[in-house]
Amino acid sequence: MKYDIAKLRKGSEAIHDYVSAPSKAKDAFVKRRAEYKLDAAAVNELKKRSKEYAVIVFTAEWCPDCIRNVPVLDLIAEATGLEVRAFGHIMRDAKSNTRKWAVPPSPPEVDEFNVPKIPLIVVLKKDGEKAGEIVENPPPGKTVEQALLDIMK
Repeated sequence: MKYDIAKLRKGSEAIHDYVSAPSKAKDAFVKRRAEYKLDAAAVNELKKRSKEYAVIVFTAEWCPDCIRNVPVLDLIAEATGLEVRAFGHIMRDAKSNTRKWAVPPSPPEVDEFNVPKIPLIVVLKKDGEKAGEIVENPPPGKTVEQALLDIMK
């Protein structure tokens, strides 16, 4: 399946705008971003591939894994030029036994991508083809930047 990247851009926001916007998680996002040190070797390799891919992340301010991983995506975007877009403010649908996410306020793209858990970090080739994804956290022993690079290789 191919995704319409132009349409996804319109419905999302740049990762830096999401991380720096006023929210309940802003202080935690800023702290994580300030304390995290990127893997330089992975960043150098990501720079070489940054024009070939785009990253979409589904996230929420209440999610501990999002607070840990989303600011790292912001750093990666800044350091590599990789386009990273956020669909934020995801909310659970507590009133439904069949739907995981409440739409709205969650963006309708949660259904299009069949988001199982957040953060869901989706790597798309520039033609819209899905290259891979990271669900919640990178694999054990890997950083976010290393896991992204593994998908892009």
